[in-house]
Amino acid sequence: MARLQAEEETQKAFGWAAIDSSGILSPFHFTRRVNGDNDITIKILFCGICHSDLHIARNDFGISTYPAVPGHEIVGVVTQVGKEVDKFKVGDRAGVGCLIGSCGKCENCQDDMESYCSKPKYTNTIFDDGGARTYGGYSDIYVVNEHFAIRIPDNLSLDGGAPLLCAGITVFSPMKYFGLDRAGMHVGVVGLGGLGHLAVKFAKAFGMKVTVISTSPSKQSEATQQLGADSFIFSHDSKQMETAVGTMNGIIDTVSAVHPLKPLLDLLKTKGKLIMVGAQSLEKPLEVPAMPLLGRKLVSGSMAGGIKETQEMIDFAAKHSIAADVEVIPMDYVNKAMDRLAEGDVRYRFVIDIANTLLT
Repeated sequence: MARLQAEEETQKAFGWAAIDSSGILSPFHFTRRVNGDNDITIKILFCGICHSDLHIARNDFGISTYPAVPGHEIVGVVTQVGKEVDKFKVGDRAGVGCLIGSCGKCENCQDDMESYCSKPKYTNTIFDDGGARTYGGYSDIYVVNEHFAIRIPDNLSLDGGAPLLCAGITVFSPMKYFGLDRAGMHVGVVGLGGLGHLAVKFAKAFGMKVTVISTSPSKQSEATQQLGADSFIFSHDSKQMETAVGTMNGIIDTVSAVHPLKPLLDLLKTKGKLIMVGAQSLEKPLEVPAMPLLGRKLVSGSMAGGIKETQEMIDFAAKHSIAADVEVIPMDYVNKAMDRLAEGDVRYRFVIDIANTLLT
């Protein structure tokens, strides 16, 4: 009887999962909960590949449980709504980012900062309080409480919009919070990858002067000609770095590898802000020199924003024609894409065409 009841409370789903720390993904049948009163069910059309998907699949953080279905940049169409849902109707475009639940009671949740809740529920591969595994978006459907779903405007492309739900909000949120969104200000962007290229796009939409700072001189034309950055600094060129000392109001640092911070702090004006958004290894902590900070300079960090701010970001992106530059791939290319991602061989985000290539 208990087994029959459990089956009635679930629905069949299909996706691709890693079954061990090799990270190799393969077809996987599983179940999701049935659509509840406050839930919507989304038929997934596209799902972006975030670098953290690679870490989860290969257990780089040491917290993965298997089988693991990655994916938290989910966009699609609503196919079912619960009787208490008023935010969506069947046929609406909807998305799901990193977060699918929080306590709803703490100060952070009350301030619309659910991503900073001490009891978050993530979109993929983490156990929630009830012991139910949350499988991610490399799959055909997703069931989520309507509060944690994002409305996707009709004029925003679904493939280019998917990465905004993680990479986009990860750079948009600190730019808004730390006041790095004002026309005429000068912001630096360290790293020109999935996060960095979107930081450039948002900063230009804010009316800011943008300088890309990179260890790869080959990215100069991409930064200035394709993305519209005002200038480019090859960070290993001491003369270029010296020329820019004391010129920036803020820097968004998207690099996850350990790297020296003093050269970046030197680029800041008095009261300038260096904001870290790249997740770095706990085994090799960054060294922050005290002397540059005495110029009232700030080093801080930021995660993705809450649901309200994510909706604001999506609406802003649609209004200003901002979307990620993506390479759309079929589902069966995902393992090759993961290998390429590990080598940095993508401009700038892989997005899986779930609707047309996820075959049972």
